[in-house]
Amino acid sequence: MRESHMSVPHLFTCPISLDLFKDPVTLCTGQTYDRSSIEKWLAAGNLTCPITMQKLHDPSMVPNHTLRHLIDEWLQMGNQFDPEYLATIDSLTVLKHNLESHDVTLEKKLQTLEKVRVLSEASTSRNSCLIQLRFLPLLLQLAFGKVKATLSEAEDYLKFVDVSLSCALRLLPLGEMECLNMLNEESKLASFLELFEHGTDTVKISLCLLIEAISSSSETKELSAMLGKTNDLLHKVVLLVRNGSEAGIKALSALSSLQSNRENLVREGAIDGLITYIKSAERGEKNLAPIAMATLEKLLGLETAKEELINNPNGIHAIVRMVFRVSDHEGSENAVSSLMIICYDSLQAREEAIDAGILTQLLLLLQSQCNGRTKTKARMLLKLLRSKWDEDSKNV
Repeated sequence: MRESHMSVPHLFTCPISLDLFKDPVTLCTGQTYDRSSIEKWLAAGNLTCPITMQKLHDPSMVPNHTLRHLIDEWLQMGNQFDPEYLATIDSLTVLKHNLESHDVTLEKKLQTLEKVRVLSEASTSRNSCLIQLRFLPLLLQLAFGKVKATLSEAEDYLKFVDVSLSCALRLLPLGEMECLNMLNEESKLASFLELFEHGTDTVKISLCLLIEAISSSSETKELSAMLGKTNDLLHKVVLLVRNGSEAGIKALSALSSLQSNRENLVREGAIDGLITYIKSAERGEKNLAPIAMATLEKLLGLETAKEELINNPNGIHAIVRMVFRVSDHEGSENAVSSLMIICYDSLQAREEAIDAGILTQLLLLLQSQCNGRTKTKARMLLKLLRSKWDEDSKNV
């Protein structure tokens, strides 16, 4: 069936020519145009995106294979094309247009975002549609693109950012992580840091979860390295960890997975932050102390981290308490490994560990149901403490 005999869905028409897409391509702004139309626009000397009017920092065009596939399906199936699916696509297109438009008020955009959030929470099939329509880069653009807001709209603006990030985080597992690289832009990173400074608690949690996602993907490795050099950001993450934030722990742990980030993390107080979290987590039932402990072990590969830990009045004691916990054995192996690292060359650390009850903790661990690898490390630590004790006694 030819398209001339059917009503062409709005989604399938180029915003410039208003004709059916023949070769849809997507710009860095997330907007899709027919290749011939956008090439004419750029050839005329225009350096902006026709819809958003954003300056194109990257003029390259990416073929929109998803949209091309949908159009092919629609052309082949004609009236048999799932009308409900097409209706969903069309309704989402309207929502997307409202979010992109410069003529729509912040209040109206916030209402639209709330609808998107409800849809994203409703079903995975809706999320697939949102991904196909390139909502993910749009949501990130809305969060970090400095939407114009008056002083009286400041509260609405933070709510707007909050919902944008919430929706983006729901779509991230399904979408392309590559779009997070927009934070490499100086203005976007500045907005990111400003939100970390002045955003609500929920916004800060979302930003930490974004950092976790960025640091866990090979597609955003360079961005993770850049964040690791942003001392102001690292300092703010450590402050969240000190205050018991689980999202902060996830962000710090993810950032530490990149070797080049570790020195800066230690310099910004990561060791003290982790010890503070682990120590306070003893009083809680469900927490991320095991993740904090694993992160601490990674950082202890640095001499500066070892010094920070030994000089921390709560450091050795907090780790010893993690060796054996009645509730579970998560974190035990990392705690034992950390003590082996720190006690090998430090008499002070060995003495503090023994005073803190490490021998009892290790014996309890050996009698527990923990895994064989942890028990092997526990025996190695006992042997290390004994041999070092003999050496220390001879040197007295």
